[in-house]
Amino acid sequence: MASTPGSLPEYEVRGFPAPGLRQIVRHITGNTDDGHSSFLESNSGEHYRVMAENWEVTNIIYSMPETPVDLNDNKDVKLAQQEEVLSLYLSAGPMTIDYDIVVEGVFELSLDSGEKRILRAGETHRGCEKRATKHKWKNIHGNGTLPSRIVFFLLDCKEVVVGGNRVQGDLGDLKKKYTGRGTY
Repeated sequence: MASTPGSLPEYEVRGFPAPGLRQIVRHITGNTDDGHSSFLESNSGEHYRVMAENWEVTNIIYSMPETPVDLNDNKDVKLAQQEEVLSLYLSAGPMTIDYDIVVEGVFELSLDSGEKRILRAGETHRGCEKRATKHKWKNIHGNGTLPSRIVFFLLDCKEVVVGGNRVQGDLGDLKKKYTGRGTY
């Protein structure tokens, strides 16, 4: 576990999924040539990346760079397999509407204003909607020593202007941890 003097230790990824977390299985549905619904594939796939100096795993099940998504001839599935999924996520920065649901563990959500909230699995208000805000997640489950899981649904949004200034995408402290991944 990595830690600095006076700070809590951070969980270090040693495999995927982390011990104690269930394996992610992805089921992709589509249509057959005669118009019937069909499972195109089911897998645990290579749709995850160990990142940020081994303290995070990003598992992007499905991502498209634009909406509406073109489902014809399974173009979306083919594109998702070809693209480096992280570049689709990182290029967004905070310029999205995010629906975040903690499904296992405990997280602290911090805003650049200094405000913080604790989100736990199983609470009535475990979901969070963030609207183009600069924020940071921290796993605090077991003082940061146990793995947690959070699900994000990111939706693109139009340019945001506050006080006459355009809100910029900014990864903040994470920028150095994502060097070489995507555009930001």
